[in-house]
Amino acid sequence: MASVPAVLRSEWTKIRTVSSTTWTLASAFLVTVAVSAALCALFRSTFDHLSPVERLTFDPTLASFSGMVLGQLAMVVFGVLVVGTEYSSGMIRASLAAVPQRGVFLFGKLAVATALALIVGMATSFASFFLGQALLGEHRTTIGAENVLRAVIGGGLYMGLIALFSMAVATMLRSSMLSLGILMPFFFLVSQILASVPKAKTVARYFPDQAGSRIMQVVPDALGGSRAPYGPWTGIGIMLLWVVAAIAGGALVLKRRDA
Repeated sequence: MASVPAVLRSEWTKIRTVSSTTWTLASAFLVTVAVSAALCALFRSTFDHLSPVERLTFDPTLASFSGMVLGQLAMVVFGVLVVGTEYSSGMIRASLAAVPQRGVFLFGKLAVATALALIVGMATSFASFFLGQALLGEHRTTIGAENVLRAVIGGGLYMGLIALFSMAVATMLRSSMLSLGILMPFFFLVSQILASVPKAKTVARYFPDQAGSRIMQVVPDALGGSRAPYGPWTGIGIMLLWVVAAIAGGALVLKRRDA
């Protein structure tokens, strides 16, 4: 019977020795910070051209996370690769032979990868915020302002949950290509488009990314957007329900199907 510490060490070794997972985490950091910085500089230069409503509801904290839409895609790739690589390479059979307790195996994999995603997510969130505020100039806010620290910490939490959700979906689907083929269009296209359609946004605001991203807002109706019927922590709670459901589905598939 494999011990939990041994499983955790094994999963850490797998992640750090696969270059693709390291590069995707680095990409998540670099893309988010770079795009957010560029858009904050753009906001500063075009602020006077915004409509009166957009100027009144401008959220400098949320502006710092403008690159999160692209950065989260790298987190999706990371989460999928952590699980999917074992299936595509056939390593999953050796892993389950070494750790026949499939619940312990899944817990170890998700725990190690999620902890790493959270560390990178927090670093990304704080770096994006401080660089973004420096570029916003007179339109900036401070980390000590009301609800700002919550939003910055929430940004890191959001990125970690995106990675965990992706891992759970990949565990259910057992294929990197299939998982990416579903998750990438969903987060980058379907969710974003439906959230902009008046008759569909009522449903879309309960999607995991739409609900979870509310934690990064300080101004509820930022830039003239619609106000959600729930608060930031409730939004994260909705996202957690999606994550828990996906993990339960992944655990069920792993338990019932052969490697």
